[in-house]
Amino acid sequence: MRQARADEYAEFAAVRAGHLYRSACLLTAGDTHLAEDLVQETLGRLYVGWGRMSRVGNPAGYAQTVLTRTFLAHQRRRSSTERATDVLPDRPADGGDPSLRLTLLEALSRLPAKDRAVIVLRYWEDRSIEETADVMHVSSAAVRTRCVRALGRLRELLGEDLDEYARP
Repeated sequence: MRQARADEYAEFAAVRAGHLYRSACLLTAGDTHLAEDLVQETLGRLYVGWGRMSRVGNPAGYAQTVLTRTFLAHQRRRSSTERATDVLPDRPADGGDPSLRLTLLEALSRLPAKDRAVIVLRYWEDRSIEETADVMHVSSAAVRTRCVRALGRLRELLGEDLDEYARP
């Protein structure tokens, strides 16, 4: 029985790790090292509670919730703002427009952590306002307010003419 649960967890982790990593990269505004740490911590927490996972209706959604809460807890730590460097490493582009990606990540990095979390949950994860409120432990009205403010701040950072960022 124990081996079956371990195998089930290993399969879940293998399937979800990539998506968790992409979400973590957005939450951390491109800090890939911190994103890896957040995913590792999230998967560790899931492993500890995997025996109780049968009571969770949506393990993938629960994993995203744990990731977001882990990120927000990290941001509350005093040392979370320390950075070894502010230059992103040179990496080959895997499709898409690398300058657009860097521009968006730079704009996301200028948002406060909770605003970033709302944007990622609502628009990257495509979660409802109620689901986002539940993950962040706030009211639905707080999510709506934070979302409007965060989008307004992104518009300020990116400029009013957002058409240049849209793909044809």
